[in-house]
Amino acid sequence: MSQRPYRVDVPLRWSDMDAYGHVNNVQFLRYLEDARVIGFQEWFGQDRSLLSEGVIVARHEIEYLAPLDFRHAPISVGMWATKVSGSSFSLAYEVRDPAEVGVVLYARAETMLVAYDFVSATPRRLRLDERTVLQGVSGDPVPFRWRERTS
Repeated sequence: MSQRPYRVDVPLRWSDMDAYGHVNNVQFLRYLEDARVIGFQEWFGQDRSLLSEGVIVARHEIEYLAPLDFRHAPISVGMWATKVSGSSFSLAYEVRDPAEVGVVLYARAETMLVAYDFVSATPRRLRLDERTVLQGVSGDPVPFRWRERTS
């Protein structure tokens, strides 16, 4: 990756905890969604956000690396594009402590998203301006541990 990934702090909620006092694994999807919503507004602008144009989630993959205990400090989500094709793109994430809290990496993840026309209920091609934004925040594939074992 040529530049540092986009980062956004996402707060934890008391209700995110499971019976063991850790943040429940399902809540990580919410953290990724929160980061995407904030990131898309900054990347694409308020008036023409990819969210208002139409985008759907096609796939998620999460690799949990360390338990995340509830705390009042937020977590930091690093996010970048990894693949951009005709109508879809993938986003990579790293869920970690913010710099002022620590250095723990809790999870790596990837989401495949598809540009979607809700009126016709069909995928649509990414516009040139959308593709340009995504290429401007692109980086390396997610370094999942399973990929290291199979190479």
